[in-house]
Amino acid sequence: MKEVDDGLSAGTSTVRSKAMEAVYNVMEKGAYANIEIDKVLRKTHLSLSDRNLFTEIVNGCVRMVKHLDWVLDLFLHTGVDKQNPWLRNILRVSLYQLLFMDRIPEYAVVNDAVEIADKKIGKSLARVTNGVLRNIIRNRDKIKYPQGNRVEYLAVFYSHPQWLVEKLLQSFGFEDTKRILSYNNRRPAVVLRNNSLKITRDELVRELQDEGIKCAASALSPWGIKIESMPVPIAESRAYQEGFFYIQNEASMLAAPILNPQKGDLVCDLCAGVGGKTTHLAEFMDNRGKIKAFDIYSKKLDLLEQNCVRLGINIVETHCQNVLDINERLEAQRVLLDAPCSGLGVLNRRADLRWRKTRADIKRLRDLQASLLRKAGEMVAKDGLLLYSTCTVNREENEDAVLDFINGCNGTFVLQGFAEEIAFFPLDSTDKKKADEGMLTVMPGKYGSDGMFYALMRRKTDNWYGNT
Repeated sequence: MKEVDDGLSAGTSTVRSKAMEAVYNVMEKGAYANIEIDKVLRKTHLSLSDRNLFTEIVNGCVRMVKHLDWVLDLFLHTGVDKQNPWLRNILRVSLYQLLFMDRIPEYAVVNDAVEIADKKIGKSLARVTNGVLRNIIRNRDKIKYPQGNRVEYLAVFYSHPQWLVEKLLQSFGFEDTKRILSYNNRRPAVVLRNNSLKITRDELVRELQDEGIKCAASALSPWGIKIESMPVPIAESRAYQEGFFYIQNEASMLAAPILNPQKGDLVCDLCAGVGGKTTHLAEFMDNRGKIKAFDIYSKKLDLLEQNCVRLGINIVETHCQNVLDINERLEAQRVLLDAPCSGLGVLNRRADLRWRKTRADIKRLRDLQASLLRKAGEMVAKDGLLLYSTCTVNREENEDAVLDFINGCNGTFVLQGFAEEIAFFPLDSTDKKKADEGMLTVMPGKYGSDGMFYALMRRKTDNWYGNT
């Protein structure tokens, strides 16, 4: 999390002021970080560097708030939670820049904070702001984090809820948990998937480079392109407007090759969202056949339809409907259930998600996932394939959900290995064996990608799920 801006321009001061207001709205009013960021960026005309700076400060501060509050409590006479709400958020944003954005001069951070505090909460608390920040600068090498309790240490240092750290430690051990927590705090990479209906990956790399976009082919996927820098927002590029790519992480790109739909197939995509996996399935099918895409949110389906138009896809038929209410007997050759989940594999993409999830959410989601799996099973034709995917790394929502489904369906479904279908992905021997057995968890950061879970099942009999 290193920012390249020098922090000296008047425009940058304005960006920091807007960032403090956004963080205040997220932390004090419950606004969603991504929505708050989008709202500000739509209403203002910022340069690309200022947009990046604003986004980094807001997302970074929200991610690292537990870490920031621990440090602030060391330098405040009264705990940060007892402070004036504006004061604590001005201090949080300023401390984030001091600790995690090395190239921003300390004096610029302090001056901005004092000026904003003076305007928002008066001269008295502006003096407190100045004193606390300068004291931290003088003593930053003496800051100590929790000692003796590894759960508390990891939760504070990597800024995650303690219950989540406990769950990760129980499932994956200390070193893997550290890797996951560290990955969750990175700025998410921008990865593109070339649209094979219009352009090859090599051709797209050249097209992007001609537009001044620095990029390179991904080592994880034959469709992936990693963006290193760009002169304009990626959605304003000519290549985007021409429908040459879709923005998608490499771990998410595994769904289409695992399910491997054929030209002319009927495919059902349940919980389709805005269509990342949907459109990749259509590309795999060479835009021949039919994909029925279901979602309960009409706005998401509107975006899916727009994406299909941009990408030149016309085989997707959208349905705004609760999957559990579908009565039609579809008998699809391929069914994708990208289930609602806790999102523990993509916490770096949603800065505030870690603070919004609880243990109780997982129980609620688990019940929904079980119902959705039963319904999805009904839609698969004999010898057809069902792919269950999530963007979490929680066993209860993943392996346990799949095994409960298989064990309860009277032999209707069996796991099917898919290691050969994703042989291009550099799985280690342990993960390759899991893929061979039909279930794979891609751990966040292990391969430099987001976290995902996939389970592939084949329908063996004509019996409907649960019937004898």
